[in-house]
Amino acid sequence: MPLAIFDLDNTLLAGDSDYLWGRYLIDLGIVDAEVYERTNQRFYDDYRAGCLDIAAFLRFSLAPLSRHPMADLERWRAAFVRERIDPIILPAARDLVEQHRHAGDTLLIITATNAFVTSPIAERFGIKHLIATEPAVSAGRFTGSADGPPAFREGKVERLRHWLTANGASLRGSTFYSDSINDVPLLDTVEHAVAIDPDERLAAVARERGWPIRSLRA
Repeated sequence: MPLAIFDLDNTLLAGDSDYLWGRYLIDLGIVDAEVYERTNQRFYDDYRAGCLDIAAFLRFSLAPLSRHPMADLERWRAAFVRERIDPIILPAARDLVEQHRHAGDTLLIITATNAFVTSPIAERFGIKHLIATEPAVSAGRFTGSADGPPAFREGKVERLRHWLTANGASLRGSTFYSDSINDVPLLDTVEHAVAIDPDERLAAVARERGWPIRSLRA
């Protein structure tokens, strides 16, 4: 079955779950508001500009997970998905996912945002296959480090190739939907690349290469 691959943030969602999770921790008073908000915004701006230092960002974003018991984190996450993610799930994104499901395609979300944050979001879409940056766990607690390569830029291609091997799948007939210039390496890898509400740089690349440009926010 052909793969239908979806980026998550600003593609299926009208926002960025990683950035919003940071904002949610600020609102709960779990992290220092002034310092965390300033740093969170700087990393988000770097991501959108295509110059994110992913190692530095992961040290920052995964650190709060290491400071709290799993039960507390899971309780906060459930409220976060309900309050901040459900309202930004795009109806047209649900329709697109369902079109591929009804066509019999294998559905996969691939995202640089960590799996702790994104796994329940993938469940919201009924998508069981998720490739995300994996936070390392030891003795039932997050360590603050990533486990394996992050699913970011060329890392998405690397992680996808491992997934294909493990699942006996191929890229024959594959489609990938993304909004971000950071995803050009994977857009170049699949058979059918589609830019969804793309940033300016990805829109320029899409026009140059003849990739379709679609909006899920009309």
